[in-house]
Amino acid sequence: MFHIAPSILTADFARLGEEVTDAFEAGIRWLHLDVMDGRFVPNMSFGPMLVRSLSPIAARYEAIVDAHLMIADPDNYVEDFAAAGCDYITVHAEACTHLHRTVQHIRSLGKRPGVALNPATPLSAVEEVLPDLSLLLIMSVNPGFGGQKFIPASLDKLARARRMIDERGLSDVVLQVDGGVNKSLIAAVRDAGATSAVTGSAVYAPGRSRAETIAELQQALAK
Repeated sequence: MFHIAPSILTADFARLGEEVTDAFEAGIRWLHLDVMDGRFVPNMSFGPMLVRSLSPIAARYEAIVDAHLMIADPDNYVEDFAAAGCDYITVHAEACTHLHRTVQHIRSLGKRPGVALNPATPLSAVEEVLPDLSLLLIMSVNPGFGGQKFIPASLDKLARARRMIDERGLSDVVLQVDGGVNKSLIAAVRDAGATSAVTGSAVYAPGRSRAETIAELQQALAK
């Protein structure tokens, strides 16, 4: 199954609960939360308290809560995000001194571990821990800001990641792509091998209903 995973970065934070509920009412079952600390990336977003407030809404719709930690020293915070109600916790390979230890720590908390790779980071950075992962995230923009343009070379990287996963028989590993995915690109990333696409402004477009933008993405996938 292919999941559209809206990121709330470009949502209206004044009515965030409604924004998330509207996406679930339109059929979404995967919520992506971009956590930024102003250190690992040049921007700040939110922390576990906001995740804790949104988790009950996701639970009502039996939806997945996926926290993407774009933060330095993620080992210091994974327990807080696990307690806040996340299902998946994704850390950056570039931010972890001992990546295997971090992945095992997440799993020991009863959560599904993911690892994200920046555009310039090779797939080899995650090869040794791939069997221990539940999710591999390919960044198709440089992390830190919403609304950026998709890096075209990401399609080839996705295809190579798909082969790496398939050759190891790791059919349960979610291959996610994040950054600049819109209705013109969503079928291409799916065809390259992604099983989950993070969408921000493509869903939370100002002046349009969430049902309308999500339907456009679903129609693009169907074509």
